[in-house]
Amino acid sequence: MASDRLDQPRALRRTLRPHYDPEAFGRLSEQIARFLGTARFIVYMTVFVSVWVIWNVAAPARLTFDPYPFIFLTLMLSLQASYAAPLILLAQNRQDDRDRVQYEQDRETSERNQAEIEYLTREIAGLRIALSEVATRDYLRAELNRLLEELRDGAQERR
Repeated sequence: MASDRLDQPRALRRTLRPHYDPEAFGRLSEQIARFLGTARFIVYMTVFVSVWVIWNVAAPARLTFDPYPFIFLTLMLSLQASYAAPLILLAQNRQDDRDRVQYEQDRETSERNQAEIEYLTREIAGLRIALSEVATRDYLRAELNRLLEELRDGAQERR
């Protein structure tokens, strides 16, 4: 217990666990999951299993390595499935995390847009109110015409 103090960093410890980059492993798992979900993989697996079965059924006995119940083939397929399932789940979890982040960004953008729309709506309402108090060109023309008529009428009465 060389350093149980909080003001000093812990000493590096050597571990027997292998170190790996989780991000790189996640990307690899996504690539594998993407490949496992393709028709190409199904074709490859079908060809592989067919060749395996045909070889072990039709080849001479001294060249076969997995006789009829194909136990070794079953073991290989089980091993492949036992690795594929967690890789697919890891890829799905990473996609869920990306979807969650995208959803949060979309929600924040939507909130900002909503706030901007509300602001613009208030501004337009304010402009409408202000415009109702401003004399328009037609109103000014009508008033000037009225005043001109009054001046003409006043000038004719003086004569």
